[in-house]
Amino acid sequence: MIKKGIVYCTTGSIHRIKSEGQFYDCRIKGKFRIKGIKSTNPLAVGDKVSFVIEPKKDAEGIITSIETRQNYIIRKSVNLSKQTHIIAANIDQVFLMITLKTPQTFPAFIDRFLVTAQAYEINVVLLFNKIDIYNKEELNAMTSLKGVYQKIGYECYEVVATDSKTLDIIDSKMKGKVSMFCGHSGVGKSTLVNALSPGLKLKTGMVSKQNQQGQHTTTFAEMFDLGASRIIDTPGIKGFGLVGIKPKELSGYFIEFALLKGGCKFNNCLHTTEPNCAIKEAIEEGEIAHSRYKSYLQLLEEDSLYR
Repeated sequence: MIKKGIVYCTTGSIHRIKSEGQFYDCRIKGKFRIKGIKSTNPLAVGDKVSFVIEPKKDAEGIITSIETRQNYIIRKSVNLSKQTHIIAANIDQVFLMITLKTPQTFPAFIDRFLVTAQAYEINVVLLFNKIDIYNKEELNAMTSLKGVYQKIGYECYEVVATDSKTLDIIDSKMKGKVSMFCGHSGVGKSTLVNALSPGLKLKTGMVSKQNQQGQHTTTFAEMFDLGASRIIDTPGIKGFGLVGIKPKELSGYFIEFALLKGGCKFNNCLHTTEPNCAIKEAIEEGEIAHSRYKSYLQLLEEDSLYR
C-alpha cells in the first residue's frame, strides 16, 4: 500500500518520514533526481513524498515519488566545489538570525539570503539576536542595520534567544506554519528552538574566542513538531552562493530596486554604468542604502550568476 508523508530529516541514504503520526526510515530505490534541479541531495527536509513499506519491516520503506515543491531554499557552496544543496522545501517562512558579533553577520550574507528567499517567494523575518551582549556603540550599529531592512518592508525584531518576550513574539508568528531557522553557526538558532520547545534538547555550542565563529553543533537540517506548528533547525551556514539567477533578473529580487527600475532609461539596465538609471539616482538621494547596492554589485560580478 502506498503511503504519503513528509521528510523530517535526511542523513546519507536514510530519509526519516512522518506519516499518520508514525516515523518510517526510508530509502530511495535506484536513481532519483528532481527534474531541472542538480543538487547533492535529491530529497530535502519538508519534501512531501509517497512510499511503500518494505515487506516484513513495519517501520522501513522505499520512496517512490516526490510531490511538486511549493518552494525551497537552495544554496551553492562558496568553495571550489560549487556544489548546490537544498536546505529545506515547502516552507511558509524563514527566521534569519543575525548577530553583530560572536559571530558577526555581514550585510552581504543577509542580502544573499534575502535574494534567494525572494526568488522563491518565501517570507523572511529578521531576528537581531544577542542584544544583551552589545555595548552602546554596537546597539546603535544594530539599530542602523535593522533600519535598512525595516525601511524596505522586512519584519525585524531585536531579541534574546531565551527571553520570554522574544519567545512570545516568535511563537505567535509560527502558529500553524512551517518555519525554518537559519544563520551562521553560533548565532543562537538551536538555543532559540530549545527555548521554544525545551523537550527537544538540541545541542548548542560556544563561539570560538580566536576567530569569533560558531562551531557546528547541528550537522543536518531537521524538522520538529511544536503543537500545530513545525520548526526546521538547520546547520550553520558560513557562505551562501546563489543558484540559477541571471544578471538581468537580479535587481528584481532586491525589493526596493524592483519598485524603481521601471524609471530607468533602458529596459535592460543593470544599474552599473548606464545613464539615467533610476536606481543609481535613488542611491545618490539616500533612498536606497549603499550597503544594499554594494551587495547587488558583488552578486552581479559572481560567476554563479552566469550559469
